[in-house]
Amino acid sequence: MPGERRSTGERSEGDLGVAPMDRFVAVPRVIPPASDAASKQGRVLGAAITLWETLRLALDSLRAHKLRSFLTLFGVIMAVTTLVVVMSAIAGLNLYVANRVANLGANVFIIDRFGIITSMDEFQKAQKRPLITFEDYLRLRDTMQTAKAVAAIDDRNVQTRSGDIKMENTDVMGASANFADVRNIDVAQGRFITPADDEHRSEVVFIGADLASKFFPNVDPIGKTIRAETHSYQVIGVAEPFGSAFGQSQDNYMIIPLNTYQKEWHRQNDWLTIFVQSPSAEMMQACEDEARMLMRAWRKVPYDAKDNFAILGSDSIMALWHDLTGNLAFVAMALVSVFLVVGGIVIMNIMLASVTERTREIGLRRSLGARKQHIILQFMTESAVLAAVGGLIGILSAYLVVYTVQALFSFPMNTPIGSVILSLGVSTGVGLFFGIYPAMRAAKLDPIEALRAEG
Repeated sequence: MPGERRSTGERSEGDLGVAPMDRFVAVPRVIPPASDAASKQGRVLGAAITLWETLRLALDSLRAHKLRSFLTLFGVIMAVTTLVVVMSAIAGLNLYVANRVANLGANVFIIDRFGIITSMDEFQKAQKRPLITFEDYLRLRDTMQTAKAVAAIDDRNVQTRSGDIKMENTDVMGASANFADVRNIDVAQGRFITPADDEHRSEVVFIGADLASKFFPNVDPIGKTIRAETHSYQVIGVAEPFGSAFGQSQDNYMIIPLNTYQKEWHRQNDWLTIFVQSPSAEMMQACEDEARMLMRAWRKVPYDAKDNFAILGSDSIMALWHDLTGNLAFVAMALVSVFLVVGGIVIMNIMLASVTERTREIGLRRSLGARKQHIILQFMTESAVLAAVGGLIGILSAYLVVYTVQALFSFPMNTPIGSVILSLGVSTGVGLFFGIYPAMRAAKLDPIEALRAEG
């Protein structure tokens, strides 16, 4: 009313210096829509932030329970270590055997009494076979039409000496003069045995690198004398070193003429190993067929009976070797699978226990806006990270085992990068698979009930 005093609590809009609301004209504010590219970039950035946050939470959880995490990882660590070590051993052995087969010589196959024996039953049967004799070698050498060369060796292990220096278990081989050419033996000093040495049964010797370094470390060995038991030989040449394998040197040997060996060392039950070289790879099969036909004819083997000798070419040796390593890999994979399943079950049980322990945390996150998929992602990430850490520890353990075995035993091992990647991928996959159930269980918790849980 005019003239009436208003109470102090009542003020008009004009008194406050604010224009009355009816004086304003509402003008709608137009916000331009984000472009598709910007929207997509935002979603990607948001997903990256969410994933990084989830990974951080997973690592924090693992750090908070170090001992439990390590015990959980034991099965995965054992599985990955076994897988990488076995694959390294197989790869190294494959490379070693391939190199040794290559050293067999180009287009060469072997005729032997036993061949490759893989069981006691095969060994017992092979013992009944007739010996490969010096006469067999001479017949093949003089008769074969398809062979480029036929060589032979006989050998035994003896003690050798020069002066006061001794070496045990030296392989004394009697070899034909063409053996170095057929077997690709390289001469480092001097020369190899000649046909004249063989024909005259000369007391000469071609020695391996170990004998040269042991007996004659600072002098030229050519012309020096080496004794093998009661026999003395003059050194005419030294071979290039082969190195070692499985902790055993491949250079502790000496080669004398085959006829000299037959006169001085051959015993009644000794047998030769014959090496046949084909002119070309295309002629290998024809050469093997001719050698087999001649051997069967001389031994009067019935047409429907198996060979009573063995013929081994590089292809058959490698095929048999791959069969053996394939069986080894199968057994190793079975063992690895057991470790992985055990490790996966342990991870699942630990994650279920973690869900129970962190019920209140899950409820708090849900109440603050985390969705079910966020909870699932967090627990599956924890499980995968747990298994991946186990995989990394297993890989490091495997490298330590490989290094130790190589250093102590000269065992040929080669770790393929593929086996490392496979091991890490498999261990992470196991963590993801066995983390599904705990993650789903965590996501299904009622937020209100979870908050009521005791912290």
